[in-house]
Amino acid sequence: MDKYSYIANAHGDYIEQMYESYKQDPSSVDESWSRFFEGFEFSLEKFGENPELDNKASHSNGVASKATGGVSEEMLQKEVAVRQLINAYRSRAHLLSDTNPVRKRKDRKALLDLEDFGLSNADLNTKFSAGSYLGMGTVPLKDIVERLKKIYYGKIGFEFMSIREPEVLAWIKDKIENEYPGHEFSQEDKKRILSKLNEAVVFENFLHTKYVGQKRFSLEGGESTIAGLDTAIFTGADLGVEEVVIGMAHRGRLNVLTNVMGKTYEEVFNEFEGQAVPEETMGDGDVKYHLGFSSQIETHNGKKVRLDLSPNPSHLEAVDPVVLGVVRAKVDSIYDKDSKRILPILIHGDAAIAGQGIVYETVQMSNLAGYDVGGTIHFVINNQVGFTTDFDDARSSIYCTDVSQLIESPVLHVNGDHPEEVAYAMKLAVEFRQRYNRDIFVDMVCYRRHGHNESDEPKFTQPKLYNIIAKHQNPREIYIKKLVEQGEMNAQLAKSMDKEFRRLLQDRLNNVRQNPLPYRPQELEIQWKQLKRGKEADFDNSPDTSISETTIEAVGHALTSVPDGFKPLKQIDKLIAERKEMFFDKKEFNWAAAELLAYGSVLLDGKIVRLSGQDVQRGTFSHRHAVLNDAETNEKYNSLANISKLQGPFYIYNSLLSEYGVLGFEYGYAMANPGALTIWEAQFGDFSNGAQTMIDQFITSGESKWGRSNGMVMLLPHGYEGQGPEHSNARPERYLQLAAQSNIVVGNFTTPANFFHAIRRQLTWDFRKPLIVMTPKSMLRHPKCISSLEDFTKGKFEEVYDDATVKNAKKVEKVLLCTGKIYYDLLERKERDKRDDVAIVRVEQIHPFPEKKVNAILKKYSNRKSLKWVQEEPVNMGYWTFIMRAFRNEEELINLKLVSRKPSASPATGFPKIHKEETERIVSVAFDKEDL
Repeated sequence: MDKYSYIANAHGDYIEQMYESYKQDPSSVDESWSRFFEGFEFSLEKFGENPELDNKASHSNGVASKATGGVSEEMLQKEVAVRQLINAYRSRAHLLSDTNPVRKRKDRKALLDLEDFGLSNADLNTKFSAGSYLGMGTVPLKDIVERLKKIYYGKIGFEFMSIREPEVLAWIKDKIENEYPGHEFSQEDKKRILSKLNEAVVFENFLHTKYVGQKRFSLEGGESTIAGLDTAIFTGADLGVEEVVIGMAHRGRLNVLTNVMGKTYEEVFNEFEGQAVPEETMGDGDVKYHLGFSSQIETHNGKKVRLDLSPNPSHLEAVDPVVLGVVRAKVDSIYDKDSKRILPILIHGDAAIAGQGIVYETVQMSNLAGYDVGGTIHFVINNQVGFTTDFDDARSSIYCTDVSQLIESPVLHVNGDHPEEVAYAMKLAVEFRQRYNRDIFVDMVCYRRHGHNESDEPKFTQPKLYNIIAKHQNPREIYIKKLVEQGEMNAQLAKSMDKEFRRLLQDRLNNVRQNPLPYRPQELEIQWKQLKRGKEADFDNSPDTSISETTIEAVGHALTSVPDGFKPLKQIDKLIAERKEMFFDKKEFNWAAAELLAYGSVLLDGKIVRLSGQDVQRGTFSHRHAVLNDAETNEKYNSLANISKLQGPFYIYNSLLSEYGVLGFEYGYAMANPGALTIWEAQFGDFSNGAQTMIDQFITSGESKWGRSNGMVMLLPHGYEGQGPEHSNARPERYLQLAAQSNIVVGNFTTPANFFHAIRRQLTWDFRKPLIVMTPKSMLRHPKCISSLEDFTKGKFEEVYDDATVKNAKKVEKVLLCTGKIYYDLLERKERDKRDDVAIVRVEQIHPFPEKKVNAILKKYSNRKSLKWVQEEPVNMGYWTFIMRAFRNEEELINLKLVSRKPSASPATGFPKIHKEETERIVSVAFDKEDL
């Protein structure tokens, strides 16, 4: 093989041609080549030419020079090789950096030896102008290599060359190559770092002594986390950050709560000892290492920063999109759309960030208009073990952070034994985020002193590693040793801080009281405090949610107007004409009109309306058309954003093809802002099963576990119309199984007006509950599924609809209870057969079950002989099992019979003919006279 084959496109003739082009016009070649030739000519001018040498490599006082007749090809090749060496260090030296405190790094084939570039030790004293590419000018190769190793072989491994934007790449490269090598923390900074390490170690020692064997998921081995977070907060404050929102799992959470957030030891004791705080406990509670917390700290220069730690379940990484939703809500409502004022930090475990798909979804949405939060700092506590699983079995990628490459985020791999490097990495991360509003990852490689929890034995699965860890000093001890070695001043600092450490530990052991940090609630928190916790009695009657005709007309004008010059498609022209007829002529509204009217009326109340999901701007079933597109320019027009100058903002975003991540984001948005109507719509209702973790762990149980109310809305298209197993059933039984203690509202509505009132009720109530709606598909265009103007200007949400067609209740012998679309199938049969002996009662709200209203209606039909619950879902799905649990009227329940599809493993048949036969059978059995 030719020894210069590594140069590939950088052939000598090609370089000569580029050099000739450069001499004629420097701007005609790439900037990096231009800088290379500039340095090369500088060396020629400074050291001259040697006309006595031939076209082979020549040296004059160790300087590469130009041969007679032109530039020496061999020297050009070597200049290029040195340049490639520098680039290779930038690209791959992180594979060799000293980042692992307890293990030797694996050989990842970094290929950074001189021989890999056609160079050798004989070239070390040769001066190369390629040094200018590193900001050194023309210097010997040995100096270039020495500097590269100092920068890239240290305690931080810099992974950043995936960045394609020249300005961003140049900025971070300058930080790494020019600032980092000479960076030195001030004496005050070092004192702060050591102080945070002291606090971290004291906390773990204290708990280990006082609560032997209790689970706390300690931070031991990763104590530099506390110094790193502290640095991030202080750096952020200097760069305009007013609030930091943190999401993390259980590893180190108690330490973060105490030594970053300022939670007192006394509060932690209460949680360890199971002493509930009465005013904070209205549900079932949660374990201590899942709880959230808010505080306010003051930095060294007097700047106040609010800190929020979001509550989370044991489902690792599930909190990630929730945190970002919280941040986006505050950017929209508190920080005047300035994301630099609020900073999200997500703290990951190495096994979780590599293994949990929600991380991918969260990162993938980070630069999208609907979900952008101005960049997130991802901090990984990389203890190299997931529960008992070694990292070799936990991922295929080299790094746990390789998801970062999706969005070309830089990654700073840092040795957790060296707190100054951790602090610098976090400082750099905050500066990068504040400057470029992009995500950045800090991968702190450390270890876990104990097992997964403190009662677990890690030597069962990692005996060799834990023999090393048992003898390994903690980061505080290593840092003190380093300070002592650095000189007298740092030695004195270490000694005084050691005394402080021992006093602090003794104070904690002696139960010396701490003063909680002063705290001033935020505007949105005040709004939450003004709301109450909803209880069963609050659902007996719904509040008035009617609107005026003036409001209807204002929304109608917005929905039927487009800007001058805007050219919609012909089909949209027709839609606008139909809207005009509904709003201003017939004054009868279909589902889409009622939905948009609900949003418009909330906007006119000055509230935020946010709707996101797959294809929501148009609507899966082409019914909504909330955003119109110009047929020629594709320019978008958001109708409901243009009702009035005094209205609230209307945000509607087509989401990425994600359920778990997007639903989590919207939950976080609604959790932050009680005054926002926050809605997520599934493309089809059953697609929400991809977000089941979010539904189980946050939406249905968050209020009970953490005392966090939430008013978000889930729209789940549902209904049996012969579309097959995956497009028919939103799985209402799953939500109803999770329904208890008035935790959620579940409904399947039959009129546009009732949907309208349910939506408005979300913000009219003086409490907040998630609303899960089985929304229609065929009903969107059903001729009977309309509501009159009066249905909107008078009244409220109706939990139950009696049969308005019944003229004489005493004639009724059969009552059919139902919900949703099946009502229209039953109504069609009743009208066809002229059955005045049958009453169809619609239960619109399934949970909380409106038992009082159902009983009152049933009481009217005193002569009935048959009572049936009719549903289109199979026996083992839908509402039946919930009705048997929730309907506590035993006298009625014992006579209640079910009409449904047969039990089935699949939600629906895939054959249209069978579907039709099944529907016909359900309706026929419901009206069957034999059971009278």
